[in-house]
Amino acid sequence: MDVLLPCTSFHSVNLKPESFRKFLSTNRNRRFSDILKCRRKTTSTELQAAVDVAARTDDGSPSIPTHKVTVHDRERGVVHEFVVPEDQYILHTAEAQSISLPFACRHGCCTSCAVRIKSGEIRQPEALGISAELKSKGYALLCVGFPTSDVEVETQDEDEVYWLQFGRYFARGPIERDDYALELAMADE
Repeated sequence: MDVLLPCTSFHSVNLKPESFRKFLSTNRNRRFSDILKCRRKTTSTELQAAVDVAARTDDGSPSIPTHKVTVHDRERGVVHEFVVPEDQYILHTAEAQSISLPFACRHGCCTSCAVRIKSGEIRQPEALGISAELKSKGYALLCVGFPTSDVEVETQDEDEVYWLQFGRYFARGPIERDDYALELAMADE
């Protein structure tokens, strides 16, 4: 039986049991990510940023288009403006520029970094945390969003987006906080 080592967002590594034992014994004090040399697996051309072949820098390498991103952070009451290359996630680029934006999972699976697009376009093929319906209404996730034009967005309340997405599945609507019931429950302890 072969041992299959997962390699996050890369090809998995397949080792025979004897190779795996040798691998573990020689690399006891190192992290798997430091040891494994993984190749990026390209599963879709959609995930690759389009590069204009005609546009080249002075050294002959292709230039990646950049776009101005404006984020209105409702919770903090601030506006962030920064430039993001078309082939990079908006959240990652903001963090690289010391701009703090809301996030949780970083994989497009929740709604913590959800925004409403005011103008421009964001390509988000990996955004599993919001439905196609919400995407069509102008919602996007910054953690897996690529700008395809200059874009202006506004952060959204995570619970609000969650309710828009899943609220129809709950018959009685949102649950209201009952402080009296909470007080009674705490008194019993």
